[in-house]
Amino acid sequence: MKKFNIRKVLDGLTAVSSPSPSPQLGAKENELIPETLQSEHFQLCKTVRHGFPYQPSSMAFDPVQKILAIGTQNGALRLFGRPGVECYCQHESGAAVIQLQFLINEGALVSALSDDSIHLWNLRQKRPAVLHSLKFSKERITFCHLPFQSKWLYIGTERGNIHLVNVESFTLSGYTIMWNKAIELSSKAHPGPVVHISDNPMDEGKLIIGFESGIVVLWDLKSKRADYRYTYDEAIHSVAWHHEGKQFICSHSDGTLTIWNIKSPAKPAQTITPHGKQPKDGKKPEPCKPILKVEYKTTRAGDPFMIFSGGLSYDTVGRRPCLTVMHGKSTAVLEMDYSIVDFLTLCETPYPNDFQEPYAVVVLLEKDLVVIDLAQNGYPIFENPYPMMIHESPVTCCEYLADCPVDLIPALYSVGSRQKRQGYSKKEWPISGGNWGLGTQSYPEIIITGHADGSVKFWDASAIMLQVLYKLKTAKVFEKVRCKEEKPSTEIVDEDPFAIQLMSWCPESRMLCVAGVSAHVIIYRFSKQEITTEVVQLLEVRLQYELNDLESPEGGGDQTPGTSPSPQTTAPQTHTSTSSNSSDGIRDNIPCLKVRSSPLKQSSGYQVELVVQLVWVSGEPPQQISSLAINSCYGLVVFGNSNGLAVVDYLQKTVLLNLGIMELYSSNDPYQRQLRSPRKSRQPSGGLCDISEGSATSEDRCKSPTSAKMSRKLSLPTELKPDLVLLSVCPPRGSIPQDNRDNSFSRSRSSSVTSIDKEAREAVTSFHFCETYNRKADGGLTSSLWVGTSLGTVLAISLSMPPGGEQRLLQPVIVSPCGTLVRLKGSILRMAFLDSTGSLLPSAFEPWYEPNAPANGEERDKVRKRRPVSVSPSTSQELNENQYAVVCSEKQAKVISLPSQTCVFKHNITETSFVLRADVVQMNAGICLACFCANGHIMTLSLPGLRPLLDVNYLPLTDMRIARTFCFTNLGQALYLISPTEIQRITYSQEVCENLQETLGELFTPVETPEAPNRGFFKGLFGGGAQSLDREDLFGESGAGKAPRSLAQHIPGPGGIEGMKGAASGIVGDLARARIALDERGQKLSDVEERTAAMMASADSFSKHAHEMMLKCKDKKWYQF
Repeated sequence: MKKFNIRKVLDGLTAVSSPSPSPQLGAKENELIPETLQSEHFQLCKTVRHGFPYQPSSMAFDPVQKILAIGTQNGALRLFGRPGVECYCQHESGAAVIQLQFLINEGALVSALSDDSIHLWNLRQKRPAVLHSLKFSKERITFCHLPFQSKWLYIGTERGNIHLVNVESFTLSGYTIMWNKAIELSSKAHPGPVVHISDNPMDEGKLIIGFESGIVVLWDLKSKRADYRYTYDEAIHSVAWHHEGKQFICSHSDGTLTIWNIKSPAKPAQTITPHGKQPKDGKKPEPCKPILKVEYKTTRAGDPFMIFSGGLSYDTVGRRPCLTVMHGKSTAVLEMDYSIVDFLTLCETPYPNDFQEPYAVVVLLEKDLVVIDLAQNGYPIFENPYPMMIHESPVTCCEYLADCPVDLIPALYSVGSRQKRQGYSKKEWPISGGNWGLGTQSYPEIIITGHADGSVKFWDASAIMLQVLYKLKTAKVFEKVRCKEEKPSTEIVDEDPFAIQLMSWCPESRMLCVAGVSAHVIIYRFSKQEITTEVVQLLEVRLQYELNDLESPEGGGDQTPGTSPSPQTTAPQTHTSTSSNSSDGIRDNIPCLKVRSSPLKQSSGYQVELVVQLVWVSGEPPQQISSLAINSCYGLVVFGNSNGLAVVDYLQKTVLLNLGIMELYSSNDPYQRQLRSPRKSRQPSGGLCDISEGSATSEDRCKSPTSAKMSRKLSLPTELKPDLVLLSVCPPRGSIPQDNRDNSFSRSRSSSVTSIDKEAREAVTSFHFCETYNRKADGGLTSSLWVGTSLGTVLAISLSMPPGGEQRLLQPVIVSPCGTLVRLKGSILRMAFLDSTGSLLPSAFEPWYEPNAPANGEERDKVRKRRPVSVSPSTSQELNENQYAVVCSEKQAKVISLPSQTCVFKHNITETSFVLRADVVQMNAGICLACFCANGHIMTLSLPGLRPLLDVNYLPLTDMRIARTFCFTNLGQALYLISPTEIQRITYSQEVCENLQETLGELFTPVETPEAPNRGFFKGLFGGGAQSLDREDLFGESGAGKAPRSLAQHIPGPGGIEGMKGAASGIVGDLARARIALDERGQKLSDVEERTAAMMASADSFSKHAHEMMLKCKDKKWYQF
């Protein structure tokens, strides 16, 4: 790999940042516009991770702190407290977390990993860190157990042995329980791995050990021998104690539960097969699926709870995974949506020797977290307050908006609150630990996610929290397909035909536009009132582009060059849509999906304004939409693909422009593609088609002949649909040939990429609505649409808007292509405009109004009088002052001075990779261009000077999901999907990084440990209460000696004493510091003690040797020496 040299990079950046082609002009511009952003304003760090932990593997709960921990198969650790208190940590090795154990109310957690390492996490700091690690080298860890208020951790291994670890020093004890001592001496078979360890709730000196083969041993820790051995002929999966310590229950691989009295090892006191069919002749019931885990919880007032997962009969094929709750004579089988990974019963007391009083069960599923209320009849579930259903349907695209209008989140929340399900538990969410951060961030943030099932979710992302606001289902617009046989043959995707591919949103007007994979676009308007739409408004658009080597279904034809007539001269006419399958089976004029013909009830929120569908053309399916934009001020939506682009007036419900990209180039364009023998089109080509209200007076004229009940189709006239001139495109030298049919991600990859097919199809990749200068001679600003293509060209389209109010609905919008403006290397990703002072010019917008206001109300009068908000500087700036256009492609960025169209700044972003996402963002101190490259680099460039301010190698592109979902927004925020279920938020702002510690919540809060249960007078007198054990005497070095060094290696963690010093604050900090000082003093004293012992041993050895020498030499004469 080529060595990275930062000096060469900086030299190169200095060279390419020089203004071109006029250095004097560039220097002058730079003097006129001082840039406030400097490199010290930028720093990259992760902020918070939202969503369900991907591929969970284990779970633990601290019943005093009320904190839940979830470990995953890739070594991640997610900690949850009260809603809004979340934390993410990662084990360096990335090995799966097989078990978690809290040091209850100590602010610490032990994790055991599949690579046979255990780690101690300090949770007393806002970002938890590993204090100690221990890596086993000779044995594999299978089970861990840490008794309440004990510092000795039991570790069971695959060989059947049990080792003890001191969790304070993370050192091994010399005390070991060997498998051959635990089982019967007469037994020749190995008992298998340790699957369970727990101490008797009433006697800490007795330990129960469960081996996989079906053997359970009650081990006396003091006498180091087995008191009782319990044998069952089915494998054991889990063991649980009754709180009185006289009984325990085992779950087995044949779906049975066995209950044992500890003093009766010969046979179980009771054997239950909860889901087995009981035969009448007294034989054993039929075997069932394994019961993977059982918990046995007692109550003061009533019967105990037996809760277990699995155990269903084998004949229940296709039945969903279940959790069974047995309470007294009632048995409730609770079906889950996904397979059960683990479950925990939440109890009122942390003490195992008291009545447990269970109140809830936390069930960790493969893709969800469910909490069941045990105290209410019917066992309702709690409403999950965490944003864990991001992946309810796979996320296909994301948008992120920081500093959005303040009334937006309340408006979305008010309509979204009506969508909530009923039937949840009335109680408060039981996982309620930790405290919120004290962050001062006050601006509102919204995240929008598009999903594979066609749904769109709006999330409140303010102050590093995430809460769902509103969910929109776009699939409601289309007819339901009840079975695969009914599936229309016109669909262009095998599954998820409604999946959202692109979203364009105007937050001020609340207009939303989405594009789906079935080449459909839906425009939505926000309303607080419920309506019923009798007929869904529909436009069908015929976008066609064919290369000359494709065979035409029609024979012959003159091979004369065809030209597009001027858009302004095309007369609009009205004809019915000719959706049909022709006699030879070629699909033509048919959309991919069928819009519903029945009335559509639309609740408050986003309501369908218009559906636009691309249709099949002569047997060719429509190409998927690659770019999309909406502008509420102009009332226009524009979308494009590899065939061309279409401009739609959603107010008049008409198509204004329907062109191939080649037709956007003017005849004298320096970048004009050379046309080679285009075939004559089958129908007259038209550049502009207006279907105004006057030209479509009869609704019947617009109906499709194929369906009497079909929704009203305001369709492009058949004769005027521009079956575009069939073009053969010869790409210019240096352009990047590509095939844009790749629906996952269609962009040029590298300048060195070559294609077998030399005919490059130029696709539309980006749009920008603006008030700007389209020509050098323009004396004033004009409403415009700028179009970026996959071959790096930026073209302009002039928009002549009619007057506002009633006239806007009657007069047509005139659309005129103006030709090429600028050319860059690589596909165009982003365009933006700055005024002469270097400030960002946002697109014009129209303020939101209630579209369903009563006809005679005051609201309707306001609507009539409303004026679009234009943010163009035309009124305040003199005409001789400039604008700057910022254009960013996959390879480079340019700043163009307008109206002169001179390139004043240019920067080559990457030579060896390509930019995936680029956004012009507003920071507190100014604006910049933020880029994310496929090689993992995140960069920011100053504007308008394009000076590099930040370049961090952050995240290499390992998954197409990251490319599809990465987005930057204002004030230094960005996000992407780190896994199919989780959103990772990051910041590139120094200010946010500095304040992050305050913003994050605290997991650990000082809480008094509940009092131990009262033993009572008689139990104390006759010794019936819990028996304690001095574990230090038994397991410490003085009692058990040292463990072999080769068994495990101790690794100090990065979050050791120094980390604790930095994290400690307040009263807890003082206590922690005192404890640390004692630890340090203890360490020093132990060092001195060890040295003293070593010196004493050395002195003894010397004395011994001296005595031996004296005895040896005592009787020798001097001459014998």
